[in-house]
Amino acid sequence: MSMLQEFKAFAIKGNVMDLAVGVIIGSAFGKIVDSVVTDLVMPVAGMVFGKLDFSNLFVALATVPAGTAMTLDALKKAGVPVLAYGNFISVAVNFVILAFIIFMMVKLVNRLRNMQPPAPAEPATAPVTAETVLLLREIRDNLQALPLLKK
Repeated sequence: MSMLQEFKAFAIKGNVMDLAVGVIIGSAFGKIVDSVVTDLVMPVAGMVFGKLDFSNLFVALATVPAGTAMTLDALKKAGVPVLAYGNFISVAVNFVILAFIIFMMVKLVNRLRNMQPPAPAEPATAPVTAETVLLLREIRDNLQALPLLKK
């Protein structure tokens, strides 16, 4: 089997296609969760902690050139190395929310699986008589029908 045929067989397997769909949906879902964290959760958390904007929490690791604004974007554009721990906080919160949502989804799916009614039992059928037994019965009946064996 050539490598191209092997790759084709691998690529069209159901598991690979399921994985591809899962990755695409996961990527889109990740963007939704990122938006929830960035646009909804972090502003509320910033307001609770005194109008703190987590995305602009950083420490400059070198001297800042004169005239450069003390914002994360401005320092990155100026080439100043920065430790952007606020960004890390946002990503960590994003991860925790995503992990919790996935946990709840798996828990729901498991609950739905357990709620399915058991498959109906197959109706009891008469035991199947083996072909040899049927043939022996036929031979017996034929022998009994012979005039020599009748009394």
